[in-house]
This record gives sequence, structure tokens and C-alpha cells, in this order.
Amino acid sequence: MTLADRVERLEHSPTLRIAAMAKRMSNEGLDVLDFSVGQPDFPTPSTAKEAGKNAIDANRTGYTANEGILELRAAIAAKLRVENCLEYAPQDVIVSPGAKATLYFLAMALFQAGDEVVIPAPYWVTYPEQVRLADATPVFVEASESNGFRLTASELEAAVTPRTKAVILNYPGNPTGACYDRPELEAIAEVCLAHDLIVIADEIYEKLLYDGRAFTSIASLGPEIKERTVVVNGMSKSYSMTGWRLGYAAGPRDVIDAMGKIQSHSTSNATSIAQWAGLEALRSAAPDVERMVGEFERRRDVMLDRLLAIPGVTCPRPAGAFYAFPNVSAYFGRSHPGGTVDSALDLAAYLLEEALVAVVPGEAFGAPAYVRLSYATSVEKIEEGTGRMKAALERLG
Repeated sequence: MTLADRVERLEHSPTLRIAAMAKRMSNEGLDVLDFSVGQPDFPTPSTAKEAGKNAIDANRTGYTANEGILELRAAIAAKLRVENCLEYAPQDVIVSPGAKATLYFLAMALFQAGDEVVIPAPYWVTYPEQVRLADATPVFVEASESNGFRLTASELEAAVTPRTKAVILNYPGNPTGACYDRPELEAIAEVCLAHDLIVIADEIYEKLLYDGRAFTSIASLGPEIKERTVVVNGMSKSYSMTGWRLGYAAGPRDVIDAMGKIQSHSTSNATSIAQWAGLEALRSAAPDVERMVGEFERRRDVMLDRLLAIPGVTCPRPAGAFYAFPNVSAYFGRSHPGGTVDSALDLAAYLLEEALVAVVPGEAFGAPAYVRLSYATSVEKIEEGTGRMKAALERLG
């Protein structure tokens, strides 16, 4: 059977592949410590779970409006107004089955052959694949470790061509935890306005910020940039609702309507039960989020201290999310009984086999000198896993 050309352009998700390998080894009885999965290890807030159960009992289990139930879209609009200083009507909001689906519908609505989309690297693995699925071209701009993996306005300016249509900003970011300050966003917004670029602002980790940082949405910087921006967010990370599959976007109504058309012919609405649970999470789960953020910050500190104690490893301080992205290139070229470590891919395989520690190689994120570790796990596992890593790296010849 002949497959479509678009499939040949895609790779399987490396993070899911590593997680599957770690799971298989665990099922075989091996004590694998898995730092590969970007998933909070906290339960969904109890109020949201109860709302989901109540929705089942009330028989709210049928199709909903394609764009999402009005109550949830109104609550999202209220959240954006109160927390982000952004004015949207419920009709400017679409609810989708996960932020990944939201981003896919957005890419399909905006991009086509001949378009270029600027993606700062390191990047989340799915951004370039979704751009390619829309027949557009991803253009990668390396954000340096020395600048905390943040794209600068001058770097964006240098990447713009007559074919550039958009830039994707993810902050706090996966895989680095990097976040932009308001002045940095203002400078980037100036470049976008000067070149009539669309901004896709992936703010899925917005609440997971540390060290007293305040979050600024680039769309809140003024009416002109708001009209050029689509804000993407969801319930998975901040509310520990990954399996509920609930994401959303807010932006210009013509873009939201176009996304709605695509959604209507693909997934239809997000799960009705998840929508009612998400509505209650927005209404009442702030204390749960606050506790989770405090624990993630504590884990971040432990993870960072332990990684920086490994000779040759460098790692910028993550401002948010729940990932560390250490530079491990000091170990490239070293050997072990099974071969030589020539890349992050080799190093990840070595750590999984030798130390029973699962990390994601940086090649997946466009940064081959690095590996990603998620600290969405207990402090005890962080200490044990980083200790195993240190010992295994010291054994390399």
C-alpha cells in the first residue's frame, strides 16, 4: 500500500518513543527512572474530577457545540481578561481536544506551500512537523545557551524573508523552561509588526513560573500585536489534566472560525465530560495549581543543583515549565564497553542501558548537544536518577 508523501516527511515523537522504551523495560522488572515524559505527576484537582463525574451522572455525554460549550468559552475569555489583560468574546475562543490539536488546526488554517514559519531552537518536537503537514517550511533560529535559550529580536529580524508568515513562541518553553521578560517581548513584537508576521503564542506552561516571575502574554502589549497573535493554552500542564485532552485558542475571529471548520471535519468537539471538568478547574482549582507550582520549584532547584554537580555539564536555570536542558557535549567522544558516545542520541541510549535512566536526546528538539530531563517526578527519584547519571558518566573512558 502506498502512503501519502506527507507521512514520509514526519518522524515519530521521540519523547513518546523513549517513554515507551522505558515503560517496556519497567514491565520487564527493571528499575527504570523515567525523566522523559512531560506530564505532571499530581492528580487532577478533585473539584475538576467531581465535575467530570457529575457531567456523566447528568448525562452531559453527547455532542457539544463544535467550538466548545459556551460556558467554558466564556470562562476562558474571563480568565484571559482577568489574568492576562486580554479582551476576547466567547466567539473568539475555540476549545479543542488538547493544545496539540489546537496548534494543528491553527497550522492548517494559516499555512500553505511557500510560507516560512520561524521556530526558535530548541523547540518542542511537534512544531516543525505540524508546519510541514501544512506544506509550509519551518525556519529554525538557534537561541543560544548563553542567552538562556531566548530568541532575540535581532535574531528574528535576521531570519525574516519575504516568505515569512509567522513565528512560534513557546514560553515558558519546552524543552528549556526559558521565559521572556516584557521588554524582550516588546522588541520581538516590534519586529513582527514591522514585517506583518503572525505570532503563535503557545502559553501552555504560563502558570508554571518560579522565582516570583510574572507572566506577560505578547498579545497584551497592544491592540496591533493582539490582532496579529493567536494565544494557545490548555488544561494539561497547569491543571494536571493531560489525559482529559483539553486545549484552547483565542485570537482574531476569522482565524478561530477557520480552525472551527477544520475541527468540525476532523475531531468534532472536545470530549463533553472533559469540558465540564475544565470549566470547574478554571473556577476553583487555583489552590491546587499554587501547591503544584511550589513543589515543581523545589524539584527544579534539586534537579539543577544535581546536574551542575556533574563535571562538564552546564545548564541554564529554567524559569518555568518542568524541564531541565543540560549541555552534555563534554562527554561526546568518550567510550564504554559497548561503543562510543558520539551524540546525545548515543548518550541517551547509554544512560538507559547502563544507568536505567530515561532522558530525551536533544536531537529531538533541534539541539544535539543537550538532553532533556523532566522533573515532574519526586525529589527522591530526581536525587537517585541524577546520582545514577553522574556515576555512569564518570565510567565513560
